[in-house]
Amino acid sequence: MSTAVACHDDAPAPPPFARTGRVQVVLAGNPNVGKTTLFNALTGSMAKVSNYPGITVDRRAGRLALAEGAADLHDLPGTYSLNARSAEEQIAFDAIAGLADTPPPDVVIACVDATQLARSAYLLLQCQELGARCVVALTMFDEAGVAAPDPAALALVLSCEVIPVIARTKYGLAELRAAISRAATAPRHSIWRWAPHAVLRTHLDAVVAALPATWRAGERYGAESPDADDALALWALTCIDSAPDGDELVGIAPGLRAAVDTRHADGATDDGSVLARWAWLDANVAKLPRARPDRSRTERIDRVLLHRVIGFAVFMAVMAVMFMSLFWWAAPVMDGIDHGFKALGGLLREALGDGIVTDFLVDGVIGGVGSVLVFLPQILLLFLFLGFLEDCGYLARVAYLMDRIMRTMNLHGRAFVPMLSGFACAVPAIMATRTMERRRDRILTMMVVPLMTCSARLPVYTLIIGALIPGSHFRQGLLMVAMYLFSVVTALGAAWVMSKTVKPLKAKRMPFLIELPPYRFPRIGDVLRMMWSKASVFLREAGTVILGCSIALWALLYFPRDLPQGSPDYDALIATAPTDDAKVDLEASKAAAHLEASFGGRLGHAIEPAIAPLGFDWKIGVGIVGAFAAREVFISTLGIVYAVGGDADEQSEPLRAKLHEAQRKDGSHAYTPLVGLSLMIFFALACQCMSTLAIVRRETGSLRWPLFLFAYMTTLAWIVSFCVYQGGKLLGFE
Repeated sequence: MSTAVACHDDAPAPPPFARTGRVQVVLAGNPNVGKTTLFNALTGSMAKVSNYPGITVDRRAGRLALAEGAADLHDLPGTYSLNARSAEEQIAFDAIAGLADTPPPDVVIACVDATQLARSAYLLLQCQELGARCVVALTMFDEAGVAAPDPAALALVLSCEVIPVIARTKYGLAELRAAISRAATAPRHSIWRWAPHAVLRTHLDAVVAALPATWRAGERYGAESPDADDALALWALTCIDSAPDGDELVGIAPGLRAAVDTRHADGATDDGSVLARWAWLDANVAKLPRARPDRSRTERIDRVLLHRVIGFAVFMAVMAVMFMSLFWWAAPVMDGIDHGFKALGGLLREALGDGIVTDFLVDGVIGGVGSVLVFLPQILLLFLFLGFLEDCGYLARVAYLMDRIMRTMNLHGRAFVPMLSGFACAVPAIMATRTMERRRDRILTMMVVPLMTCSARLPVYTLIIGALIPGSHFRQGLLMVAMYLFSVVTALGAAWVMSKTVKPLKAKRMPFLIELPPYRFPRIGDVLRMMWSKASVFLREAGTVILGCSIALWALLYFPRDLPQGSPDYDALIATAPTDDAKVDLEASKAAAHLEASFGGRLGHAIEPAIAPLGFDWKIGVGIVGAFAAREVFISTLGIVYAVGGDADEQSEPLRAKLHEAQRKDGSHAYTPLVGLSLMIFFALACQCMSTLAIVRRETGSLRWPLFLFAYMTTLAWIVSFCVYQGGKLLGFE
C-alpha cells in the first residue's frame, strides 16, 4: 500500500502529478529561498495554481521549456527537511520519493540559498539518499555577494551540478534548463554521506523487511537499490509513530506502522542520522562561503522591530493600517458593488416586470452573485498586505512577536493576523490562515475566527442598541466596545477549550521554530500574482457554494406564494388605495404576510419554542433564518416582517419604533433591554453566515468542519443567551 496525499473526506485523492510522457521535474527547497520566484521565472504565464486534494497548500504546475521538448514543472511546498509530521509535509516527501501512486520525478531541482548554504543543503542530502536525480539551483546568489561559494567547488562536494541563478533577471536559467536535461538521462543512484551505526542498522533492516512492495526501489525505479530502501525505512522510523501527530500521515500500511512501533519500543531514534548529516555539512559545505554574508541591515532593523516595547508598537501600527484597509478603505468599493448589483436588479425588474422569474433573477441570481463579489475588495486587499509583508520578511517577525501571547491559548503566532482580520470579515480572515504550515493550527484558527466581531454584526448591534437599550450615547458606545471585547475573550477561550477537548485539535504543540529571513524589497509581480490567485480560487470554489446557498435561501423566504388564511385581499386594497403612502403601506403589509406564509416564516414559527427561552419570538426567528444570507440581512428581514419595507437599515426610525412598541399577547413589551442584550449575545456567538461556512468547507476540504463550526457556535450562542436572559429575569431585570 503506497502513501497518498491527504484527500477530501468524501473523495479519493488524485496523484500530485501524473505521467504525461513529458519529463517530470519538481522544485524543492526551504521556505524563503526564492523557490516561488524561480518557478514563476521558469514557467512564466504557463503556470497553473490549484490545491492538493483536501489540503490548503498551493499546488503550482507549469510547463518548462527544455531543448528536447517541454517538461512539467511542479512546485512543492517549502520544507526544511523531508521529515513529515503532517499530511502537508508528507506531500514533498511523497512527490520526491514517488510514493503517491505516481512514478518518481525525473529530476529534482533543489533550491539552495547561497547566504544560508549548509542549512538549505540539508534537504538536498535527504533527496540524494532517496536516489533522486538532483540539480542545485543556487539562489540568492546576488545577495550573497562576495560571500557566495564557488559553484564548481560546491558541485564537486555535493556530487551534482550547481547552477547559480538570479530569477528576477533570469540569470542562469538557460544553464539550469541544460543541467535539467542532462540530469534527466543520468543513471539513478543513492548517495549517503554517512553510515548507520550497528544498532540503527538493525532497526533499518527490520523496517526495510516491512516496506510495502510498491515502496521498494525495484518497483519505483525499475532497479534494485538497497540504499534507497534504507532511506525509506529511515523516513518511516523518523516520521511514523503512535502519537496524535502521527495519525495525520496517510497511506501508511498497517504492517509498516506496526514494525515502526516495535522499533520505537526498542528505543530506535533518528538522532544519529540528523547529527551525522549536520556533521558532514559542517565539515564539507559550511567552509565553502568565501565570507560571512552581510546581514547588518537586517540586524539593525530587527533591533527595532523585535524590541519588546517598540516592536509591539510598530506591529500594532502595521496591523491598524491593515485593519483600516479591510474595514474602511474597502467599504466604498464594496458599497459600489452592492449599489451596482441593486441598480442592475432594478433595471432588470423594470424590463421584465413583476413575476416569479423576475424575482428569481433579481433577488436570487443577481443578489447571490453580488453577495459573492462584495467580498472581493477585502480579499484582494488582505492578500495584498499579507503578500507584501511576507515577501519583505516582516510576517515572520509578526509570528515571533505574537507567539508568546498566542501559545497560552494553544494558538500559533501567525493566528493573530487572521483573527484581527476577522474584525472586518471572516471570509478573507479564514483564507488568511493559509500562512500557517500545520493543518491543526489552521483548523483551530478557522474555528475561532468567526467569533470575532465582524463588520456585518455592527448594523445588527446598532439597530438593537438604538431601539432597545436606553441611555446616553456614551453608555451605548461602551456597550458596543464591550461586545468587541466579549468576542476577543470568547475566541481565545474557545481556542483553549477546543485544543484540550477536540481530538483532531489536541495534537501536542510543536516547538516554535521560525526562520527570520533578511529584509528584501517585495517582488510586486509575485505579490500581485499571489493576490489574484487567492481571489480567483475564492470566486471559483467558495463563490459557487455561496451563490447556491443564496438562491436556496431566497426560495426558502419566497415560496409558497399563498397568503395566510384570513388575510385581506391586498391586491384590491392596493388598487383602491386613496394615496401613494397608503399604497406603499399596503404593499409592505402584503410582503410581510407573504414572508410569514413562506417556508422561512413557517420555520420561524417552528423554532419559536426553542428560542422562546432566550426571549425571542417567531419574528426574531424569521430574522435569524434570513440572516444566514448575511448577518445584516436580519435587519431587512425584520423590516419586511414589521411592514416597514425590505430596504430598512439599522438607522431606520420606523423599524426602531416598531421594535420598541411591539407587544406580547399579554400587553407587555415584546423586546426589552434584556431581550436586546440576549439577542446581541446570540449574534455575537452564532454562526449566522453561510459564506463563512462555505469558505471553511472549501479550506478544509471536508463537510465535517463547517458542520462542527455551525453546531458548536449555535449551541454556545443558545446556552450563553439563555443564561443572560433567564439569569437577568431572576435578578429582576426586564
